[in-house]
Amino acid sequence: MHPSAERFAQRARDEYDLDIEVTEFPAGTKTADDAADAVGCEVAQIVKSIVMRVGDDLVVALTSGENRVSEQRLADHFDVDPSDVEPASPAVVKDALGWSIGGVPPVCHDEEIPVLFDETLSADETVWAAAGTPDAVFPIAPDVLLDVSGASVVDVTE
Repeated sequence: MHPSAERFAQRARDEYDLDIEVTEFPAGTKTADDAADAVGCEVAQIVKSIVMRVGDDLVVALTSGENRVSEQRLADHFDVDPSDVEPASPAVVKDALGWSIGGVPPVCHDEEIPVLFDETLSADETVWAAAGTPDAVFPIAPDVLLDVSGASVVDVTE
């Protein structure tokens, strides 16, 4: 197992008492479509962990692989100007969360930042999220994901 995926699995056990099963795909799971193809599930069952800069802060939006995060809705939710909302840079994501873009898991971030949960993720019994690398995912029940992530259910999708 890749060291980053191993580190994630260990942190998930230590911090959340989650005994997750990480699956790695050498061909990669860099996009939601790639991940769904590799796992053999619907794109809607893929959890995208999108890190956004909102004003001076960061937020992680957990959304279905079918959806896109709306900068306008994030701005409305956090009461900031839409021009102050944008995707976080790869360097900022790595520095603040400890993970590289494409492999950002929904939990186990180095800094505590707000997490938002797209309620459409609750449509299935199991969803699949990144496990620390762009080539690794793990299955989790949406209600467990919502609980352990401490996320707020907010519609921030287009």
